[in-house]
Amino acid sequence: MKTSAQVVTQSSDIQTLFNNQVAYQQQVANSTASQRIKKLKELKKAVFNSKQELRDALYKDFRKHPSEVDLTEIYPITGEIKHTIAHLRKWMSKKIVSTPMALFGTSSYIHYEPKGVCLIISPWNFPVNLTFGPLVSGIAAGNCVMLKPSEHTPHCSAVMGKLIADLFDPREVALLEGGVEVSKALLELPFNHIFFTGSPAIGKVVMAAAARNLASVTLELGGKSPTIVDESANIKSAAKRIAWAKYLNNGQICIAPDYIYVHEAKKDTLIDAINENIRAMYGDDVVTSDSYCRIVNDRHFDRIKCYMDDAIKRDVKILSGGQMDKTQDYISPTIVANADDDSDLMTEEIFGPVLPIRIYSKLTEVVDAINKRERPLAMYIYSSKKKNINYLINNTRAGGTCINHSAIHFFNNNLPFGGVNNSGIGKAHGEWGFKSFSNERGVLKQWSPMSAIELMMPPYNDIKQKMIDLSIKWF
Repeated sequence: MKTSAQVVTQSSDIQTLFNNQVAYQQQVANSTASQRIKKLKELKKAVFNSKQELRDALYKDFRKHPSEVDLTEIYPITGEIKHTIAHLRKWMSKKIVSTPMALFGTSSYIHYEPKGVCLIISPWNFPVNLTFGPLVSGIAAGNCVMLKPSEHTPHCSAVMGKLIADLFDPREVALLEGGVEVSKALLELPFNHIFFTGSPAIGKVVMAAAARNLASVTLELGGKSPTIVDESANIKSAAKRIAWAKYLNNGQICIAPDYIYVHEAKKDTLIDAINENIRAMYGDDVVTSDSYCRIVNDRHFDRIKCYMDDAIKRDVKILSGGQMDKTQDYISPTIVANADDDSDLMTEEIFGPVLPIRIYSKLTEVVDAINKRERPLAMYIYSSKKKNINYLINNTRAGGTCINHSAIHFFNNNLPFGGVNNSGIGKAHGEWGFKSFSNERGVLKQWSPMSAIELMMPPYNDIKQKMIDLSIKWF
C-alpha cells in the first residue's frame, strides 16, 4: 500500500518505513535490468506529465521562470534517465579482469551489487534536479531509497512527494517532507549509503552521522568556484556565458562563477560586456523581469545582504547593481571590485547574484591565490592559449572544469560530476552515479584442479622458497 509523503514525519513512522525497506531490499536488489529500466521509464513519464505542476510550484517557491524550470530541472532528469537506460545493461554486467600468473588456474571478475537502503538529502536551489538525479542512479543500481528534499521549497517538495507516492511502493522508494527534525531522525538510521547535496558545513554533519554506522557517502558540496579570463579570451562570448551562469537561478548554484580573475588589459572590456549581457537577458529594469527569479527566502536574503554590508564597510566598489528589496527577496545582478581577501564576499561561498572582479598581470598570481583556498567544485577558464589553459589545469585542483564556457559540464552524463575534499566526496551522473550506489564486489573463481598457491603452502622448504623467490621476481 502506498502512503502520502506528508504522513511520514514522526520518528516512529520513519523507523517503520526504514525497517520495511530493509526487509524489502533483497527483492529490489534481485530486479533485472529490464525491470529497472521499466521503473526509470515510468519515472521519466511521471516527471514529464508533472511538468506544469513543478513549474507552478517552483514559481511559488522563488519565482522561477517556467523555461528555467524546463532547462535546469526537467531536462537534466530526462537526460539522465535516457542515458542510464541506454547503458544500464552494460553497467550491470560483470566486468572480467585479468589474473596474475601467480594465481594461475583462476579467473576473476567484478560483480556490481546494490548497496542496499540509501538516503538522498537534496537542497532547495534545484529541488527536482538534485532529488531525482541521484534517485535515477539509486534505482539503476537496484537500491531501496528514502528521499528528503529541502523544506525551503515546500511547494515543490509536495509535488515531488505526490509523484513518488503515486509511482513507487514505499518499501522501495519513499519521499519524506518536513524540516531539520526529519533530517536528524533519518541520520540516526544505519543506511548503507548517503547521498547529500548542500553546503560543506552540513556535509561534515552528514559525514559524521554516516561514520557512526560506517555508511559510505557521496557528498556534493560547493565552494568558491573561480573564473579566469586571460588576455587572449574572446570577451564577447566569455561575458555572455559568465553572465548566464552567474545570474541563472539568481546565482543560487553550487557551480556558479563565484569570483573572476581577469587580466588587467581586459578588465574594463569584460565588465562592460557582462553588464551589456545582463541588460540583454533581464532588461533595463531587472526587478520587472519575469526571467529573473528571487532569493529563496528572507534568511538567505539577509545572508547575502550581510556579505554586501561587510564589503561596503571595507570600501568595496560597486560597479553595477546593488539594489535590494527584502519585501520580495530581490537582489539585482551585482558586480563589485576591490573586495578584501578576508571579507565575507571572498571567504564565503556567495550563492547569490554578487560577482567580485579581481585583476591580475601574471597567471602565477592567480594560481597562488586559488591554491590558498579550499579546492572548488568547479573552475572556468576563458582563453585561446593552450599554454595558459594547461598551466591552470596542471597547477590547480577542482572538481570539474569548463574551458571557454561555464557550468555546462553538469549536463554531460559522460563526465563524472563532483567535488574534491571541501567541495565534495565521490562522483555522480551516468556510470559514476551508478557506481556510487553500487558495491563493486570482487569475485575470484578457481577453475583448475591445481592451484599455484597450493604449491607454496606450508610446510616450507628450499624448493618452495625458490618458487616464492621466482614469484616475487617475475610475477
